[in-house]
Amino acid sequence: MTTTPAAVAATVLRPPRHRVERRAIAWWTTRTLLVAVPAAAAPAAAAAVVPEFAQPPATLVTALWLAAAALSTAGLAVAGAMPLWRFRVHRWEVTDTAVYTAAGWLWQEWRVAPMSRIQTVDTHRGPLQRVFGLADVTVTTASAAGPITVEGLDSGQAEQVAAELTEATERTEGDAT
Repeated sequence: MTTTPAAVAATVLRPPRHRVERRAIAWWTTRTLLVAVPAAAAPAAAAAVVPEFAQPPATLVTALWLAAAALSTAGLAVAGAMPLWRFRVHRWEVTDTAVYTAAGWLWQEWRVAPMSRIQTVDTHRGPLQRVFGLADVTVTTASAAGPITVEGLDSGQAEQVAAELTEATERTEGDAT
């Protein structure tokens, strides 16, 4: 594999340019609520139903209501803040020489994968992502840090990015190991 100084300079870690789709905010919010609502509803249901069939101590019922309130508050706080914050952080970019990503929420990560290191390119669309018309592109490299994933792309754009990356890696010299 031959790497020119210009190619090395072009793959320096830097913030990528493109934001993910704005619809990703709704997707992340829905995904969070699908976990938070049942988590908060379970102790609330137990606090409401158990006294109908048994004589639990009052402290147990109070503790269940407090747990439901705490889980509801935490779930709503995460659902309100996390998707907007992730939208501000998550970015991606594909150039002739590399794939750049920035991701995370509390812990943030910038990654760059030179075209010569790309082994596979995959797209992924879960059921909830299909509802919002979104998809992920996963770029697998020989890196010990694992694959790079661009979440929250428009599904058509994800297919286009995957096709472009596949063509670009075919043109790039190197064995991707």
